[in-house]
Formats: sequence, C-alpha cells, structure tokens
Amino acid sequence: MKIKTETHSLEETDSLAKAFSKVVSAPMVILLNGDLGSGKTTFVKSLAKYLGSGDLVTSPTFTLLNIYNASVPIYHFDMYRLSSMEEAYAVGFEEYFDKSKLDGVCLVEWAENVDGLIKDVDYVINITKKDDFTRIFEILEEKK
Repeated sequence: MKIKTETHSLEETDSLAKAFSKVVSAPMVILLNGDLGSGKTTFVKSLAKYLGSGDLVTSPTFTLLNIYNASVPIYHFDMYRLSSMEEAYAVGFEEYFDKSKLDGVCLVEWAENVDGLIKDVDYVINITKKDDFTRIFEILEEKK
C-alpha cells in the first residue's frame, strides 16, 4: 500500500489519522519522518485518540519515550536527541522492536538517528510541510 495525500488543516490531519487507525494493530512498528514542525507529534496525538487513548500525548523529545494506554499500548519514541544505534542500545530500546515480544504499537520519530536499530517496520509515514497549514503525507507499507 502506498498513499499520498495532502491535508490543509488540523481537522484533515485528524481525519487521516482516524482512517489510518483502522489498519493499526499490535504488534506494529511505524516510523514517522519529517522535519521539525512537520506534524509528526500532531499525527501521533490524533492516532492515539482513535486507538482509544485518553492520555495527554506530548512529544517525547526529552524523555525519549512516552507510553500511552489505549486499546493496545502505544510506545511513542523520539530519537532526535540520540546520535547512534549504540545510544539506543544503552537505554534498552532494542527490546521494544522485537515483534515476537511486542505487545503494542511503536511510533518512532527520527528513526534515522538510530539507523540499524529497527529492522522490522510495518509502515513509514513521510510528512512534508508545505506551509503553515498544508502537509503532504506519504504512507508506505513495508513489504513483509
């Protein structure tokens, strides 16, 4: 599956997350790519809501990982402050990406900073900011 769409408001981004939530199930690993301010965490907020979470969703930039209660556990990673796969190993992140043990959904921002850590990915979502309101979303299902 490959979907490319443009959103022009927070409401349209929310609707896209609602539609995408219908294909999300555990165990699953989803990478979110995009520049600072492109809307990665905004998309995660909406997705978590549609997966049944009532938790406050915030960027885990400084904590590196936030866990939200939902229909399945949501593990929201932000690898922005890490500079290598070795740093991710040092904090024990590799165990979250072993899908034989994963009980939830991993949503990973800035995965490129820990290249080589995540080997089994279900979806990659590329987000490009065109202007203050417009985003281009490209959702790619990785081949199994």
